[in-house]
Amino acid sequence: MNEILFLGAILFVVISVICIDLLVIGKESHKPSFRESLMWTIVWISLAIFFFIFLKFYGYKLHDINSLDKLKKIIDYHDHPIKIDNLTYSDALKKYNNNLALEFITGYFIEYTLSLDNIFVILLIFLTFNINEKYYKKVLFWGILGAIVFRFLFIFFLSALVHKFEFIFYIFGAILFYSGIKIIFKKDKKENIKNHIVIKVLSKFIKIKDSYSGPKFIIKENGSKYITPLFVSLLIVEFSDIIFAIDSVPAIFSVTKDPYLVYFSNIFAILGLRTLFFLVVNMINYFKYLKHGVSVLLMYIGIKLIFHSYLKQIGFSPAISLVIVLSVLLLSILASIISELKAKK
Repeated sequence: MNEILFLGAILFVVISVICIDLLVIGKESHKPSFRESLMWTIVWISLAIFFFIFLKFYGYKLHDINSLDKLKKIIDYHDHPIKIDNLTYSDALKKYNNNLALEFITGYFIEYTLSLDNIFVILLIFLTFNINEKYYKKVLFWGILGAIVFRFLFIFFLSALVHKFEFIFYIFGAILFYSGIKIIFKKDKKENIKNHIVIKVLSKFIKIKDSYSGPKFIIKENGSKYITPLFVSLLIVEFSDIIFAIDSVPAIFSVTKDPYLVYFSNIFAILGLRTLFFLVVNMINYFKYLKHGVSVLLMYIGIKLIFHSYLKQIGFSPAISLVIVLSVLLLSILASIISELKAKK
């Protein structure tokens, strides 16, 4: 019972902080500036580090450990790579807490690295549906709350079914690769979203007001209710998170078998996703070739999803992926700076 209360208390704190972010600090719909995005990115990373420190001292509370026997059972059950033979209860608890904290922070950085892929897919969704930049924050807020609920269900109830969804990797990967190519050759003009395949399919089942560009998810007109492109974009953001969860959750299970640690490493990374997204968006507006870099990254992400099984076999790690992502971004920024300097001469 104490275990459930402890989990509930942590979730309450997490949800309270994100509600303060939206309802108090970011009450008005607006596109956060680079400075604001950077500040909140530091805040979310600091919260993860604080939780890491908390686990180092009070990690045993996560499973309500109150005896040496229970500690041994928990270590065996979750297959923690530590030995506590011939240790006193106090020393064994300290060793367990240190390992717990290390597993959490490792899982957190893996998930944070993998979330970079998700950022570029979300950006593609917003650009495709011509979403006004000042409404990005609203969609991401509800998307993150949905992700918190879904990740809980996925990790605790559906993790055993991961391999049954492998075919989705190939479909999603092909779509992303095609989208990346399309961005390179696309002219800077807005598409009519009536022609988008998602709008066409959903229109057969529900009423969509494709001409609406305001802040509402659902509107009422002439006695009928319509969903808006903003709501459609939210649905696709949630779907993309499901796809990436299928990829990233098993990666963290390779670090720790404790579902609580898997969940918290996911949640803390997801909470920082929104501000990290706006950092990237602000950078794109400053550097003209960064959009081309995004297209290259979308193609890379697509290839990575299509060949994910092979890449896993050859030891393609999140660290390598992070290097590739950062390298493409850096080259795009340098190309933009060089072009700007030449234009001024």
